[in-house]
Amino acid sequence: MKRCVVLLTLVFCLSLAAFVFAQEDIAKHKSCKYCGMDREKFAFSRVLIEYEDGSTVGTCSIHCAAIDLATNIDKTPKTIWVGDYTTKELIDAEKAFWVIGGSKMGVMTKNAKWAFGKSEDAKEFVAANGGVPGTFDQAMKAAYEDMYTDTKMIREKRKAMKQASMEHKEPKP
Repeated sequence: MKRCVVLLTLVFCLSLAAFVFAQEDIAKHKSCKYCGMDREKFAFSRVLIEYEDGSTVGTCSIHCAAIDLATNIDKTPKTIWVGDYTTKELIDAEKAFWVIGGSKMGVMTKNAKWAFGKSEDAKEFVAANGGVPGTFDQAMKAAYEDMYTDTKMIREKRKAMKQASMEHKEPKP
């Protein structure tokens, strides 16, 4: 009985620590450095990169994380954390179960890349939405391969939004 109580207490403490870590992550990096998106709103896709020099970068997605990793080629990542699609908790990106593609639109990309802490959750997602299981390396490779078309898509959306905003502001005769 004592073992059960100790085990439950340990599980609770670890869960609480993970929750606090996640809240610190969002408090420190409220919006994505590259696109400005609210990282709390996109907690299920956010990425936190911890570099060996002690610096950290928070992004909304693997797309924006790929931009940071490419532009900081001389910095070595210590750990890359990603939001679990199901729980929104940060998990180690290299240990996550990834799903690439499927019918669900990704964050900053047409070709989604989702991370799951549990294999079962990834399998359920694939059954419901399609996509293929993958590793972190495969998800990053897909992010780089998709970069041109995704960036073009984002530019076109932002241009259309800006144009619509300007039309809305113009005084009507």
